[in-house]
Amino acid sequence: MKKKVAILGGGPNRIGQGIEFDYCCVHASFALREHGYESIMINCNPETVSTDYDTSDRLYFEPLTFEDVLNILEKENPEGVILQFGGQTPLKLAIPLMNAGVRILGTSPQAIDIAEDRKKFKMLLDNLGLKQPESATATGFYEALQIAEKLSFPVLVRPSYVLGGRAMQIVYDGESLEEFVGKAIEASPYHPVLIDKFLDDAAEVDVDAICDGEKCVIGGIMEHIEEAGIHSGDSAMVIPPFSLKESVVDEIIIATKKLALSLNIVGLLNIQFAVKDDEIYILEVNPRASRTVPFVSKTIGVPLAKLATKIMLGKSLSELQFEKEVKLNYFAVKESVFPFNRFSNVDAILGPEMKSTGEVIGIDKTFEMAYAKSQLAAGQKLPLGGNVFISVQDKHKGLIHPVAKEFQNLGFKIIATRGTGRFLSEMGLDVKIAGKLYESERPNIIDFIKNNQIQLIINTPSGKKPKKDIISIRTIAVHRDIPLITTIRAAYATVLAIKKLKEGKIEIRDIKEYYNMKQS
Repeated sequence: MKKKVAILGGGPNRIGQGIEFDYCCVHASFALREHGYESIMINCNPETVSTDYDTSDRLYFEPLTFEDVLNILEKENPEGVILQFGGQTPLKLAIPLMNAGVRILGTSPQAIDIAEDRKKFKMLLDNLGLKQPESATATGFYEALQIAEKLSFPVLVRPSYVLGGRAMQIVYDGESLEEFVGKAIEASPYHPVLIDKFLDDAAEVDVDAICDGEKCVIGGIMEHIEEAGIHSGDSAMVIPPFSLKESVVDEIIIATKKLALSLNIVGLLNIQFAVKDDEIYILEVNPRASRTVPFVSKTIGVPLAKLATKIMLGKSLSELQFEKEVKLNYFAVKESVFPFNRFSNVDAILGPEMKSTGEVIGIDKTFEMAYAKSQLAAGQKLPLGGNVFISVQDKHKGLIHPVAKEFQNLGFKIIATRGTGRFLSEMGLDVKIAGKLYESERPNIIDFIKNNQIQLIINTPSGKKPKKDIISIRTIAVHRDIPLITTIRAAYATVLAIKKLKEGKIEIRDIKEYYNMKQS
């Protein structure tokens, strides 16, 4: 009789629960089959490959609750259970299942608990000499206000143990804090609210690594295009990093390996870093597969989830012949796909709460063309000429100037709101001013949009509650398929991509051709 192993999936499909976890579960099932195990899939999502009749040997289409899972395990009596491929949903069952006598394959529930528990995690980072943003926990508004004032605004407010950044928000003042603390408590009523000092305008970096308990190999280091504060499931990101200093990348590699070995990771690990003024900060450690595992695996040509499963069955990285990082001679950009055009009342702005429903990849020898391909694949048609509308918050005016200048050099005309337009004019650019919606001056920005005179919009949010006219601009842009950019770093990437597109045409290659470009 074959030995059995159970896999816990990610549960029903919803925004915040990436379908990428299903990819990992399917690869786990294939790996088990290769090693002569009977795979038992426990999942309740009719839309995914993991619940297809021929993916696993046995399928239980049941809710991922402690009681339901335990009933199945008592009936099947498997050798062990794999939790780390279904995202946050099965990870929460690690301690309860262990206490019930279930054998958890891979990273131990104790290590998972250290990564999830804020106090234990802080002690680990202190022992390793690694930094994280200042933080504290609160159980109500007044305690939260005291903490926020001590840390100084802006702060990141988030509930504990939730999926996809639900009810998470960057807060810039006390009035907004009261509203969002209430939402955070409602989202997770039995746990304290987490409050972190928000590192404004920092670059964010994701790292996916694989570890066998003794050796750690990094699969991919992904630099986010957007600034820190955008959910990693929503942010565009690039492998390898396109703007980080080599010394910073080296520090990230060292920190990742320190954490992996200290936590005794067996399988996959994801770490999110923030980089500000060349200093690295640990934002989060996930002792499991992340949403980016399929992206990294396809980019480097190595099935990380399948290898991680084999490690959980007792194989080492040496036996699997994956002992060093893959060096790339090309760039891969992951871009997210959003459902904004189907929800007329949703503001098309990105933040800590996940909103995307899919993703695409652009690959090319240069970062600029890889980014251009990713935008095209995501349905964002970058214009090669016409008018660019720019409206940014005050602190971004100096940063947007070189972007606007490059657009003008490429032959675009600049239209801006009064404040942004005045600044760009003083910097020597030719700018046309658009009136605000609530003013009598015409034409206003909506007039320009309705007359098909705007080909691209750059609008960075102020951080405080957005005004109705700003929401209207973003909403109309989405429904008229006008490319909308809401961060400075994405604006830089976009103008570079447009410049590249104007220089030459897009080359189409088989992905295997790129794999052949990998450095030995």
